[in-house]
Amino acid sequence: MASYDYDFGIIGGGSAGLTAASVSSQLGARTLLIEREEVLGGDCLHFGCVPSKTLIRSARVYHTMKTAETLGLGAVDPPPVDFKKIRERILSVIAHLQKHDSVERFCGLGTQVEFGEPSFVDERTVRLNGTSYAARKWLIATGSSPFVPPIEGLDKTPYITNKEIFYLDKLPGSMVIIGGGPIGIEMGQSFNRFGTDVTVVDKADQILNKEDKDMADGVMKVLSDEGVKFLMNASVERVRDRGTHREVEVVLQDGSKKTLSCETILVSSGRVPNIAGLGLEQIGVEIGRRGIKVDGRLRTNHKHIYGAGDVIGGYLFTHASGYEGSIVTVNAIGHMPKKTDYTYLPWCTYTEPELASIGMNEKRARDAGLAYTVWKEEFKNNDRSVAEGHMTGHVKLLVNEKDRPIGVQIFGPEAGTLIGEWVAAMNGGVKLSTLASSVHPFPTLGEINFRVAGKRLAEKFYSEKMKKILKLFFNLKGRACELAEPGPESS
Repeated sequence: MASYDYDFGIIGGGSAGLTAASVSSQLGARTLLIEREEVLGGDCLHFGCVPSKTLIRSARVYHTMKTAETLGLGAVDPPPVDFKKIRERILSVIAHLQKHDSVERFCGLGTQVEFGEPSFVDERTVRLNGTSYAARKWLIATGSSPFVPPIEGLDKTPYITNKEIFYLDKLPGSMVIIGGGPIGIEMGQSFNRFGTDVTVVDKADQILNKEDKDMADGVMKVLSDEGVKFLMNASVERVRDRGTHREVEVVLQDGSKKTLSCETILVSSGRVPNIAGLGLEQIGVEIGRRGIKVDGRLRTNHKHIYGAGDVIGGYLFTHASGYEGSIVTVNAIGHMPKKTDYTYLPWCTYTEPELASIGMNEKRARDAGLAYTVWKEEFKNNDRSVAEGHMTGHVKLLVNEKDRPIGVQIFGPEAGTLIGEWVAAMNGGVKLSTLASSVHPFPTLGEINFRVAGKRLAEKFYSEKMKKILKLFFNLKGRACELAEPGPESS
């Protein structure tokens, strides 16, 4: 049997790689972790989830200050945003969390950490900084980078992506965002709240194109009401650098053109897998249109080499990457064949209100040919939501022919937290009757979950058939009050 330096080699120190390294080391595997950046944590910690949610929180508080009158308080005129202070807070949050993703912590777990640009020289060995490292099994978890579309003039015009937006020296006076996905929409609302004049341009007829249009349109209306401008069914034809400002030439749906002037261009048009320079073509690892090809157990065509996270082009979420990292470790180190199951993988867009999803939405259910019914509950009917001034949004529950929930979307306050109840219920096979009969503390936003579940059951329970049965067996007398018919209008 061949001898290797390590049981498990991991390329990429983001969510998937760190999860795999932590688990494999604690199971006793001699583990090597290689990261090309100077620190661990990946895109999420430095350019994604953590800085974005930190910035969103600041923008939310600033917006609350400006709208204090809606809560019965005196008018507040907050000072202009000093973005350097926002940046400082972002850096402080990252520094605090970096301790969890430190070399010292992983060394303590037993993982050797190296930094640099590795490249495979054969199926078991990579070359890094002039040294060869051989491992029995490998995980490629190198993540993704912003996709920069081939727009005329963009290569000669300054622009930013998620890599730069959290570390600006000052707040832009105006911003054109190319792309209406989660990053563009979250940043569009936040920077608009800070005082930036924001315009979002997208080729599609809706933002957040993975969501049902009615839910995405709800988010868009909130942002529009706050001042964000949208150009939908529109494409960017060219951009120009005018020195003091940028010009973005847009082709509208009717074929006409519109030129936008802005201080900053944010490119938010999707992601591409980080595979360049890894030498994958030399060892014959198969690459697809979206990233490294893997099977259900996350193995490449070389069964000892695995892929996980953004680099395989599936669900581009930190929690999905962490889940995949754990699946790889179970297979590679535990030798227990386990396949990924994304049936009830949740996700959330962190606008205000938030939009969270799990399972099937109407778009996916129709594509799958599934029969379903829809039940809704409005946040304006939830006591806690009304008390806190949140009158927008609703829960949408999809139920199959067997009265089983197959999907839930929540557009409303704390949607990302509220979806957690459905994560537990749907993964645990909990019946609607169980959820509807559970007692929630009052008044809480969580009550909206059992109320939407109860709506489906109420249709059966309060049916005319049930009334007739109870009347027959228990001699019930029926209604005790009737509303008077409205009289003719007086002239």
